[in-house]
Amino acid sequence: MSRRGANAGGSEDSRELVAECARIVCEEDVLDYRAAKFKAMQRLGLSPRSALPDNASIQAAVIEYQRIFGGEDYANRLIALRRAAVSAMKLLHEFSPRLVGAAVSGAITAAHRVQIHGFADRPESLDLFLEARGIPFEQDERDYRYPDGREDPVPLARFEAGELGIDVAMFGLDDLRRTPLSPSDGLPMKRLKLAEAEALAAISLDQILGNPQVKEKD
Repeated sequence: MSRRGANAGGSEDSRELVAECARIVCEEDVLDYRAAKFKAMQRLGLSPRSALPDNASIQAAVIEYQRIFGGEDYANRLIALRRAAVSAMKLLHEFSPRLVGAAVSGAITAAHRVQIHGFADRPESLDLFLEARGIPFEQDERDYRYPDGREDPVPLARFEAGELGIDVAMFGLDDLRRTPLSPSDGLPMKRLKLAEAEALAAISLDQILGNPQVKEKD
């Protein structure tokens, strides 16, 4: 972590900036944390030279904001995203799917989609797979950054599962052992296998919100 990011949580201005960033992300569906930071700085009237909080702080604040203000709506959407991810991973089992992103961390908003990494010797294999099953999808591309500083474009297929969106980035087979960096904390992305995603999807609403277990009446 840079010195700039490490010191960002120490002042009142920094704490206020983190809180405003979280509010912007959650209420305005600004998914780019960097954009949210600069928007928050302008609203708070902070100097452009002010220290920026690190993305991990923003992510933690988003989760806390959603627990407090999103409540059951937030928790139910997170559960729905995780369950949709499990269903999609079962469908895509031949591509060794891994669940990544906000559905893993819990830092979701109404704009978030399920993010899955798939692996094949030919990226177009997923397109053929979806076409054969009559699943409408859109082709796209997403850039991923790696620890060596490289940034590679990866083909993306986007489709819908009811009211929820699924994005599948198709990596080469060798990329199972080469993990890109998370934009949230700069560390290698957490890639969950199906069993791990199923365990995540089994977490209850009360557990997500941090509520104590309700005691049974006598």
